[in-house]
Amino acid sequence: MITINFRHIQIPVLAMGRGWLVVDKPAGLTVHNAAGRDLCSLAFARIQKEAILREQLDMDSEFSVNPVHRLDKETSGIILLAGSRESFRFLSNQFESRQVKKKYIAILHGRLEKPEEADPWGTWGWPLSETAGGRQNPEGPGNRKDCLTRYRILDHSSHYTMVEIELLTGRTHQIRRHAKLSGHPVVGDARYGSMRAINYLKRNFAFDRLGLHAHSLTLQLPGGKTPETIETPAIPNQMLDLFQNDPSVHLP
Repeated sequence: MITINFRHIQIPVLAMGRGWLVVDKPAGLTVHNAAGRDLCSLAFARIQKEAILREQLDMDSEFSVNPVHRLDKETSGIILLAGSRESFRFLSNQFESRQVKKKYIAILHGRLEKPEEADPWGTWGWPLSETAGGRQNPEGPGNRKDCLTRYRILDHSSHYTMVEIELLTGRTHQIRRHAKLSGHPVVGDARYGSMRAINYLKRNFAFDRLGLHAHSLTLQLPGGKTPETIETPAIPNQMLDLFQNDPSVHLP
């Protein structure tokens, strides 16, 4: 497997083609805006060092490497990067027209109950502002627009719920804000969750990340004829360990 190295952390490349690549980003690494230390900088440096990668990806050196969509620094998982203007336009058009299906795995505080209907998918539909909110005002300041988040319960532990989430709209921190509004914030969320719970988990269980992982993307890749799904190989161990070894003391 091809990897990008970052401070002894290996970042797997899940798929690649002419002018694009998909990687499994670790939590805590910013995608861009930190020149020389962000994901895009690291990917471009790795490609420039290896002739075989430059040949396979056929990158536009003047364009460098740019993200096609957003992924918070705190969130781990799948992100699509473009290395040419042509690929960037082709891929970003699908995101703008909402043709891309994005699914996440999250660990939420408390026991989120299954929807009463036969459909296993529930929906969060609270309107949100374009800009991020906070612990006291997750809806955000100013005008709010309709947005939709679908969720499906995968499992319960004593104090947590593991869910699969599909974004139907794309507001900043949408999953984290909707989870907070549902009464079940994402574990480890320093912006919308409880600092008391965060500090407890750090101190007693070395859990120091956001419990949110971008699991898959479904879209049409450059040169492809039909949509394809690319998935990360697994849920991060730190999330699984917390869920499977649920702490006996719960702090809301």
